[in-house]
Amino acid sequence: WPPDGDLRPVRLGNCRRRRCTIPGESANVYAVERSLHLESMSVVIPLDLMVNIAFPFFPGLFGQMPLILDFRLLIFIAPALILGMVAQMMVRSAYSRGSQVAARMSGYAAARRVLDSAGLFEVGIEQTPGRLSDHYDPRAKVLRLSGEVYHGRSMAAVGIATHEAGHALQDAHRYLPLVIRNAAVPAASFGSNAGIVLLMLGVIFQLEPLLLFGIILFAAVVFFQVVNLPVEFNASARAKRQLVELGIVPDQEMRYVNRVLNAAALTYVAATLQAILTLLYYIMRYSGSRR
Repeated sequence: WPPDGDLRPVRLGNCRRRRCTIPGESANVYAVERSLHLESMSVVIPLDLMVNIAFPFFPGLFGQMPLILDFRLLIFIAPALILGMVAQMMVRSAYSRGSQVAARMSGYAAARRVLDSAGLFEVGIEQTPGRLSDHYDPRAKVLRLSGEVYHGRSMAAVGIATHEAGHALQDAHRYLPLVIRNAAVPAASFGSNAGIVLLMLGVIFQLEPLLLFGIILFAAVVFFQVVNLPVEFNASARAKRQLVELGIVPDQEMRYVNRVLNAAALTYVAATLQAILTLLYYIMRYSGSRR
């Protein structure tokens, strides 16, 4: 479950925009900054979304020129944006409802029980600052849970905590998509920054080599997003199975956990779809410029 950001206004040139707080999905066109949480390396990589993901805005070369809006790109990725907004609303609704349904134990206790039942006694659980900043650090072998999940005795807290425990189970069993995702983190990190800058410069200055190189680098981001889907789905499936088998959540109350985890999974789908559509858009632009 990726970490939440903040809502402090930030300034870009003469314009004010807000930071994005949508977990696990790309921001809308009014955001200028967010963090993509790459759980596999337990790092937070800053992404300027208007440059890194959608590139609909670009400040003038001298800082005083009006922003340029690429409406064609917005139209092209509109399905992903709409899906992302729907997923965000579903997450908020599911989490709100799940937080109101009491669980038999806290998120910490549920995660600890799942880990111990798998023999992962060496995997620690720590409380981490932030709201919904929950993640598993495979290097340190530690689950880091936000305060409301760590101490929370609700279906939402238990579901999120055991989802992260699911990543620890994947790590212990060397789950292949997780191994591939871990290996792809450096390339995705570099591609999310350098790749999109090259795309931007290639389009603005109509330089085909830069545009092509940017496409190649950004493809690493798309690859990471695609590989990340089975990782997240599998972690949720493991969590759901363990919750029932260990008697942590009664079968008749699993619907609350399912809603939270399914809504969260949809945000990953939206993020992946937007990354794919963004890459296809620039491939089409590159192909068109060569005619």
